[in-house]
This record gives sequence, C-alpha cells and structure tokens, in this order.
Amino acid sequence: MLRVEGLTKTFGTLAAVNNVSFEVPAGQMLGVIGRSGAGKSTLLRLINRLAEPTAGKIYYENRDVTALRGRELHLWRRQCAMIFQQFNLVPRLDVLTNVLMGRLSYQPTVRSLLKLFTMNERAQAVITLERVEMATAILQRADSLSGGQQQRVAIARALVQEPRTLLADEPIASLDPRSAKRVMDTLRDINREDRITVICNLHTIDTARHYCDRIIGMRMGQIVFDGRPDALTRERIQEIYGTDAQSEEFDENVTSTAIH
Repeated sequence: MLRVEGLTKTFGTLAAVNNVSFEVPAGQMLGVIGRSGAGKSTLLRLINRLAEPTAGKIYYENRDVTALRGRELHLWRRQCAMIFQQFNLVPRLDVLTNVLMGRLSYQPTVRSLLKLFTMNERAQAVITLERVEMATAILQRADSLSGGQQQRVAIARALVQEPRTLLADEPIASLDPRSAKRVMDTLRDINREDRITVICNLHTIDTARHYCDRIIGMRMGQIVFDGRPDALTRERIQEIYGTDAQSEEFDENVTSTAIH
C-alpha cells in the first residue's frame, strides 16, 4: 500500500502539488490525468524522490519514504522504478546494455563503475526483452530504434530492477497510436501478471478509461476527481480540464480506435 498524505511542492509562490492525499492498494493500475501544468509529473517525481516535497509525507507499507536518505533512498528508487516520456536511454549503447543498467543498484561500487554484469543478470535482461518483444534488437544501438521500441526497452530496464511499483510519466505522449497501444498493453500485462502497482500519467482520457482500474484527475496541483473510469462523466471531465476544454473530452462514450 502506497499512502500519500498532504503532499505539497512549491516553486516560489507556485504550488505545483498542493496538499494532495490518496492511497494506492498493491497491484492497482492508476491513471493520473489533467492538463499540462496540473502537477502530474511533479507528483510522480515526488513519489520517486527525484524531487523533495515542501510538505507532506509518503508512506509505503507504513515506511516513511520522505525520511529516506543515502542507501535507503537508493533502494527505494530501485523498488519504485520510473519510466520517462523521453525514454532516458543511453543512445550510443546497445539495447542489452541499456537494460542491464537497471541492475546497477544491485552491484558493488567497483562492479557498477566497470559495468560488470553476471551471466544470470544478462539472461534476466534477455528474458525481459523477449517479454516486451524487443529481443531481436538486442545488439542494436538505442538511437537506431523507433520511439515505441525505445520505450519498450525502457520498460525492460525498469523491470530488471525488480520493482514493486512502476511509475510511468506520460509514457506514450510522443508515440504514434500503434506504438502507444503496444506500450500500454505491455504496462497492463505487467500490472496484471506480476501484480506490480502501476501509476501512469496520461494525456488522453480514453486511454486512461480503457487501461486503468482507477483514475485521479488533477487541476492546479490538486486532486479534483478520484474514482473508477465509469464515474468519469462529462461534468467531472469539465471540472478537471476547465470549461474551455475540447468538446470531444466531454463525450462519455469516446474511444480511440487507434489505441484500442
């Protein structure tokens, strides 16, 4: 169980995240929606401790994540893996090595610096790449791959960390519809088969409805909706996105044929 209590992050006079509280049961797939600047990415960075909260607490199984320092913080980031919109792969390295980077936190310092991975770790990386349908590209440079392929490699890198929670920050924002579907299918499979908690920032309502067990809507740093996808009515969408949101965002039956 992940529990967020009164979480706040300010930048000067701007509250990017403003007194946010919610709980995420283990194994849930949670979508976070809202306009750009609503605080979605900042929220995930706070949970991963890539950003320090101004106020509030984060607990995981009653452990105060906001109090972690040093090695304990390092271990938390291993346990709570992060997937980014821009993939964050090393362009000049091959796919296998990029995935193995997810094992660096398991290595002694010297072995980490030299990137010395065991045969078991290499086998684990290959198996994980097969799972995300990227094993055929194992020796290709990361910068030779399409955006969708790079994101699946990034997912494989996160999986070899053996996380219990997976945070995905706009993982399909820069992808074409076909690639976006493959990435979202992969994340849902991981959630269902491994029972890994997935918290995913998404920029389209229909994707969140289709893939997520639960949706949180953010506006101006605050949660204005928290419920099941079928409770995301026209009125609630308007509350999240504002009165000048696109009309198609108000269609309660909207689906994207490209993503489904």
